[in-house]
Amino acid sequence: MTDLGEPQSFLVLEDGTPVYDRSGSTVGTVAHVLADDAQDVFHGLIIKTGQGHRFATGDQVDGIYAHGVIVSQPADQLPEPSEDAAARAADDDKTGGGLRRAWEWLIQPK
Repeated sequence: MTDLGEPQSFLVLEDGTPVYDRSGSTVGTVAHVLADDAQDVFHGLIIKTGQGHRFATGDQVDGIYAHGVIVSQPADQLPEPSEDAAARAADDDKTGGGLRRAWEWLIQPK
């Protein structure tokens, strides 16, 4: 992992920013920041990985920097956004609805 630069706010985090896990391994790139900008609430990140999109809750994001993001889990341990009803029920308990919002972002027309 290279020097990630100065800490930054989620408000200026750009899509395509590299994402690493705590060991320094590449997880993927930021696909989208899930947040309520008006209330300054950060929900998490949708991360584009080699195995598809994954979701990291705000609690799983260890740091946001000028040149990268660090998350607490490797890509294969982060949940995949899904429309599955069982996943949505577990999501509400574990991520406060973040997986549902991630799925909705993924399926909306661009």
